[in-house]
Amino acid sequence: MNRKEFLKGTGLASLWLALPKTDLQAKPKTQWDNDDCVLIPSETAGPFPLDLTENNFYFRQDVRETQEGVQLNLKLKIIGVENCEPMANLRVNIWHCSKEGYYSGYSGNNNPGQAGLTYLRGYQFTDANGEVEFITILPGWYNGRICHIHFQVYVSSAYAAVSQLTFPIETKNAIYLDNPNIYTKGADPLSFAQDNIFSDGHQYQLATLEENTDTGGYNSYMEVAIQGSGTTGVGHIEKETAKVFELGQNFPNPYKDQTQIPITLKQDADLRLELWDLSGKKVATILDEHKSAGSYQIEVNPGSLGLPSGNYMYQLEAKNENGIFRLPKMMTLHR
Repeated sequence: MNRKEFLKGTGLASLWLALPKTDLQAKPKTQWDNDDCVLIPSETAGPFPLDLTENNFYFRQDVRETQEGVQLNLKLKIIGVENCEPMANLRVNIWHCSKEGYYSGYSGNNNPGQAGLTYLRGYQFTDANGEVEFITILPGWYNGRICHIHFQVYVSSAYAAVSQLTFPIETKNAIYLDNPNIYTKGADPLSFAQDNIFSDGHQYQLATLEENTDTGGYNSYMEVAIQGSGTTGVGHIEKETAKVFELGQNFPNPYKDQTQIPITLKQDADLRLELWDLSGKKVATILDEHKSAGSYQIEVNPGSLGLPSGNYMYQLEAKNENGIFRLPKMMTLHR
């Protein structure tokens, strides 16, 4: 299987933004769903929500390409609003403007010369702790909008949450003013109340912004609560795959020396189990053979594979007379 086929297996051929309206509507920003966490407010996916499913190379952690800016290591933790527990194996997209306030992929009067470009866009999958990390830059600002980052949490073909995050004004503007050769427009002039999106509230969309002495840049962190206490809203693709096999979470996870991947095969099929790193590179083929219906525990030994610590995607492909069915999950290796 090549990289393109792996990414198709993540459900990239399914519809992302044209989801049922009721699924995307969040409750008012001040309404608590329980005592501990609040549903992330839904926001517009615009102004330039380029569909990341169209380009496979967006599966990446470092989204900077050649864009200049102060390095930002962004970590999001996705939790279910029903129980405030982490949600693993969810796809998270981010996209945002450059230091000048431009978005890649589109051109227009307010966004000239950006058609065909791909910078500052990407997606990853949440790990066992519900966390996903990106390396990017602190965005700039543009007329009508305070500095912000768009993100989408894709649960299934039936439900996704789309929102935006922003940063403390004083800290963000200090970074702009300390780097005048990069952020030539100077400090962001808007308050939250003046912003087109955050004027009705930003309490649950404010990410931290703290210095990172190792990179010379900044770390940012925010928890995002979405509907459910686990992966909910199973769509057509997931239902069809479930007729053929069930792919369990590896155990233990995280793991150090060895882990097992449970598979329940409901129909005879040619199985291929592959391991991919988060840059979209296949690092190993664990299994490639015909299997009869039944339950299996597939052992993975990272020592024999020579893999470093980190997060990896494992994907099962089942092929039979009914078609080709794929499903990915994430595992975490601590050596």
